[in-house]
Amino acid sequence: MLERYRMLKEYTGPIDLKYMSYQELTELGQEVRDYILEVTAKNGGHVGPGLGVVELTIALLRAFNPPSDVIVWDIGHQAYPWKILTDRKEIFPTLRQYGGISGFLRREESLYDAFGAGHSSTSISAALGFRKAMDLLGQEGYVVAVIGDGAMTAGMAYEALNNAGHLRPNRFIVILNDNEMSISPNVGAISTYLSKILSGRFVQETRQKVKHLLEHISGAGRIVKLTEEFLKGLISPGIIFEELGFNYIGPVNGHDLPALEKTLENVKLIEGPVLLHIYTKKGKGYKPAENDPVTWHGVAPYKRESGEFIKKPSPPTWTSVFGRAVVELAEVFPELVVITPAMREGSGLVEFSQKYPNRFFDVGIAEQHACTFAGGLAAQGLKPIASYYSTFLQRAYDQVIHDIALQNLHVVFAIDRAGLVGDDGPTHHGVFDLSYLRCIPNMVVSAPKDEQELRDLLYTALEWNGPFAVRYPRGPAYGVPTEGFKKIPVGSWEVLLEGEDVVILAVGYTVYQALKSAELLRKEGIKAGVVNARFVKPMDDVLLTHLCERYPLFVTVEDNTVVGGFGSGVLEWLSQKGILKKTLLIGIPDKFIEHGNQNLLRSLVGIDAEGIAKRVREFVKKSELHML
Repeated sequence: MLERYRMLKEYTGPIDLKYMSYQELTELGQEVRDYILEVTAKNGGHVGPGLGVVELTIALLRAFNPPSDVIVWDIGHQAYPWKILTDRKEIFPTLRQYGGISGFLRREESLYDAFGAGHSSTSISAALGFRKAMDLLGQEGYVVAVIGDGAMTAGMAYEALNNAGHLRPNRFIVILNDNEMSISPNVGAISTYLSKILSGRFVQETRQKVKHLLEHISGAGRIVKLTEEFLKGLISPGIIFEELGFNYIGPVNGHDLPALEKTLENVKLIEGPVLLHIYTKKGKGYKPAENDPVTWHGVAPYKRESGEFIKKPSPPTWTSVFGRAVVELAEVFPELVVITPAMREGSGLVEFSQKYPNRFFDVGIAEQHACTFAGGLAAQGLKPIASYYSTFLQRAYDQVIHDIALQNLHVVFAIDRAGLVGDDGPTHHGVFDLSYLRCIPNMVVSAPKDEQELRDLLYTALEWNGPFAVRYPRGPAYGVPTEGFKKIPVGSWEVLLEGEDVVILAVGYTVYQALKSAELLRKEGIKAGVVNARFVKPMDDVLLTHLCERYPLFVTVEDNTVVGGFGSGVLEWLSQKGILKKTLLIGIPDKFIEHGNQNLLRSLVGIDAEGIAKRVREFVKKSELHML
């Protein structure tokens, strides 16, 4: 694949960059963009973010010497050029494939990946930790945090900035990559020119000398500081960062490689922490991504020539079913409002936001705030649906407990991407929510078996009075026709298939897989019953008691970790009732699951039909042997 790239095929590593002319670097940068497009067209992935930071990546590798200098990227999906230009150009075609390299940064993947990054807004905190550790250990080198792509909307970033401003470390640089998904840039040649001047040694040395001199003159320092802030506020938006204790430089054109590199060399000489504000074009070099950076943030495989996505015939996605349902439910419940932490498109809420703009709140990458904000709405009598990806709800766990459940507020948590999500891997698998929600008092936890049940559970949740979670997977649903809404008795389960030898209690996505596995088992003479355990909490006490009387063997199946999940809940119930029952728990094993095709991963952990049938078969045979 690399043979057609003149520069890339001969490229051996970051040291090569330091000896290239700017003309050669420009050609190399274009080849990196082409290579990203070639691979993501086949594999899918985060296209726009990486295309926008090619020049920044080159400038960082020329101005600094990683891994002795530490570069911490935020989120990680900005770092495709970083992977290519450090040490992974040969294996880049394995991006997001099972057994291949991750779509995010991972410490175990490369020495150049200083810190793992799958969730946003962690870079400044981690980088500050690196800086202070290096200081305490007497180690030289610079530490750089690259944050952007909306990550500055999260409170954690400002917590870190506040701490860094207090500690005032040297050789600590934060680069704010402003790609029109966060702070609006003050663009133009004059801004870039002023930034180069402001970052230059003469200006900075003079500035520091004047400051030190005026510290000994009563009252003068305050006047000069006010004058400096006023003048700087006229030419840049950096006053907030200056107040937090940073030396603000910018904005700088992030695609002007000579100017960017010169600025980086200059800021290395500045005393105290520095925030360098650059502006870039998300999706640069690929018109479809430039014109629609939101869609092209992360995409499925596509035709590179046209930008047309390669769509295979499939049922509607769980996400689209949810999105349509909330639009219809908004007509039934005028008090319904929807909150999302920067996931309007990903959570299927575009139609709702357009039809009910006053009832829709995108709060940015602020999962904690989104949860407590929903609590305030509920306390005043509205019916908020807080729409999260499962992996991101983890960030609001304290708020779920303290601000919602403790006060028994009526907030509906619509939890998308539950279970194994596929190519994004362990940072995004939603395999812990049943465990971390089930243990919270007042919380109802549910999972639909299909599209219609998703609609019905949402309706039930809105009719409830208290915290209520509905979790559903990523990807295509089962193609079940949908119509209207009905209320489901909270805590009720559903017997789908009667059996004799064993009963399979399945949750959510795994219900239909359990039904298919029962068909396979019946061909072998094992009569398995199947129950749709759509409520993980509360459980169906009456039905469970009946099942205990009827079946000698229990099997629980879930797309959640077996540690503390639905199966654990069944065992707890049996223990509390003093019932001894042979029970097999099937779910996600107690380890982080790698990235790969969603159905492949489900098969590997054994929660597809064949995997369930195999485990049940072995369980039944083992039980029969023990009875002999």
